[in-house]
Amino acid sequence: MDIRKVQMSGGSSYIVSLPKNWVKKSKIEKNDPIGLIEQGDGTLLITPNTSGDQIQKVWEYEISSSTDRVFFLRCMIGAYISGYTSMKIRAEGRLPPFATGVVREFTNMAIGQEVVEETENMVIIKDLLNPSEMPIENTLTRMSVIVTKMHQDALLALKENNSGLAENVISRDNDVDRLHWLIGRQTNLILNDVNLSRKMNISTETAVHFFFTSRIIKRVGDHASKIAKSVKNLSGKKIPENILLQIEDVSLNSAKIFNSSMDSFFNADIIKANKSIVDSGYIEEHCKEINTKSMSLEAAVAVNVVNISDSIRRVADYSADICENVINAVVGSNRKM
Repeated sequence: MDIRKVQMSGGSSYIVSLPKNWVKKSKIEKNDPIGLIEQGDGTLLITPNTSGDQIQKVWEYEISSSTDRVFFLRCMIGAYISGYTSMKIRAEGRLPPFATGVVREFTNMAIGQEVVEETENMVIIKDLLNPSEMPIENTLTRMSVIVTKMHQDALLALKENNSGLAENVISRDNDVDRLHWLIGRQTNLILNDVNLSRKMNISTETAVHFFFTSRIIKRVGDHASKIAKSVKNLSGKKIPENILLQIEDVSLNSAKIFNSSMDSFFNADIIKANKSIVDSGYIEEHCKEINTKSMSLEAAVAVNVVNISDSIRRVADYSADICENVINAVVGSNRKM
């Protein structure tokens, strides 16, 4: 830590000299303005970015014919989530044939990413989405709505033995992933740009809290997709009515717990959060009963029934995780309870 003494100037102004290395690194000249931002914890942030414009970061990647296609796509997703505002993909010679396809796949998956320039040996992708125009809270709400509908439709597909509807549920998992990546990206942008944090009116602690919750919601969506896959595996096979009714009951109650956990999250309601944690125990008990009953069924049916039951139980478990995060966040912030 560089400790400096506060000086007096003119009897009314307090002055602290700036570190020379930082001034040079920030390319600050005499009479240049700098911004001073008071943080919630009482610290003072000094920044050369007085315009409040988003910090521009460029990610460059050199590709060749030997580059692994899947690895390349994962790197692009990583750069997107990390908060790079533009990506420059280049090759020594001509871009390999698969590169354009991967870039197109990425821009279809990631929100706000568009190709703005393309040549034989280079592609430039730019972020066209203004982060402040897409509040994290709205994105998280959208995620929870999609996930809830996925579970409802997965259960309906099971009751009606509808493989088409099950396939539709599986495809919607991509929408949840896209929104989760967007929240991850916005969180990283906020953590690295205090001006953006102020523009969006969201603290870094809150942004991280939202990101952790989005990860859990993503997993809830994954289990809706797993239920739908089991429904497809059961196509043409009959589940006894008593077991099907019990699955329906426990699934509806699991969905109620998830919705209650999201209500407690958005309202910072730790009483409701605690009740949802307690209620999640009901789901585990009844899922065990379903698994026990399924042992009397033929193997192909029993395996998928157990998988469905376990996914329903995991939804309740993840809902309890959301509630625990709510309690931790509220208690940690010293809010009135």
